[in-house]
Amino acid sequence: MRTLTIANGQELENVIRAVERGEEAAAGGEAHLEQQLASTRAIVEAVRVRGDAAVAEFTQKFDGVALDPGAFEISQSEIDAAFDTVDRELVGALERALENIRAFHARELRQSWEETSEDGTILGRRITALERVGVYVPGATAFYPSSVLMNIVPASVAGVEEIIMVSPPSFNGTIHPLVLAAAKVAGATRVFRIGGAQSIAAMAYGTGIIPAVPKITGPGNIYVTLAKRLVSSVCAIDMEAGPSEVVVLADAQADPREVAAEMLAQAEHNPDSVAILVTPSAELPGRVETVIEEELRLLERAETIRESLARFGTVYVVPGLEDAVRLTNVLAPEHLSIQVEDPMAVFEHIRNAGAVMLGGGTPVAVTDYYAGPNHILPTGRRARFSSPLSAEDFRKVTNYVSYSKERLQRDAGDIMRLATSEKLTAHARAVEIRK
Repeated sequence: MRTLTIANGQELENVIRAVERGEEAAAGGEAHLEQQLASTRAIVEAVRVRGDAAVAEFTQKFDGVALDPGAFEISQSEIDAAFDTVDRELVGALERALENIRAFHARELRQSWEETSEDGTILGRRITALERVGVYVPGATAFYPSSVLMNIVPASVAGVEEIIMVSPPSFNGTIHPLVLAAAKVAGATRVFRIGGAQSIAAMAYGTGIIPAVPKITGPGNIYVTLAKRLVSSVCAIDMEAGPSEVVVLADAQADPREVAAEMLAQAEHNPDSVAILVTPSAELPGRVETVIEEELRLLERAETIRESLARFGTVYVVPGLEDAVRLTNVLAPEHLSIQVEDPMAVFEHIRNAGAVMLGGGTPVAVTDYYAGPNHILPTGRRARFSSPLSAEDFRKVTNYVSYSKERLQRDAGDIMRLATSEKLTAHARAVEIRK
């Protein structure tokens, strides 16, 4: 990791400007982005034009699995059989996590409303669930049953009738049994063993086998992310998810083991992951690095962690806690772990973060898996303007109006004046003929 000591306000301003210009490693990197975008565009276009045949070709090319389009979908009997092979204690953990996630997301739902004025005019807003959605569950290098829950449960809570799940066939030519068990527990309607950019295009445009959906959610690699970007003109997406990231905001009171644990946990995702420590303590970084070296001897993904920390691991030593808060808000991280003497007092000043863990006793893993909040979060400083995936992301709003004759007579003059000022005389005339 690199350490940057910020000695004064001017140096802090320089760092903040560098972050805002993308010169600091605040959001990982997308090497060869233009080449990746061109490759993704070719995949998306091929699927749009040739449908299932193109999906089958890319599945064999990228996943090494030869599938006839008729074998894309996993039958309910296959899902049930996979479910039966999973350890019962693990299934129980999935079910308990699901209940926590369901309870949390149920609190997010807004209600439709309608009001009628004395003259009979009706104004209202109707909120309805999307009829069908597609959810992407990554699985090329690891298996993520937690992502199944985080995608499907809020959609179910929102009232979506049909939930299409796709995931790469990276476990013996199919989807890992644990992921299929999670799909069964969460309530996926249909499951397809396809992944990558081709699966995103298939859900966006529809094929003979895979239905088109109005919205796609779920994280994936850079090709999945770019495919979501490319199809966003024909269907909605949740967000463009980049590499995993964490900022640990810690003071001298923080336990270096707990600080190191959060940095290691994010760094193990992949070499592009970002782990950052922001602290006013000059002593803490050294203690944290010592713990990291000790822990790396015990961790299975030590090589990935070392590469991630070497590329994007950063320590900012700032003059004071207020400076740490300011820099953190600029970094706008996906995950923020606040490990200070009074976490709640610091949290009052945090505006930009996808998910916040208060205190050293709250690991990021509790929200990744179990507590209830969604772990599909804005990355790459998008927490400045974006939010975690929620049940409301699977619903839409329709506004409606029924004007009374009395109300139209009263408001006609203003409406006509405004329409005329914009030189939209047909709009004005539409009111005038009713007047």
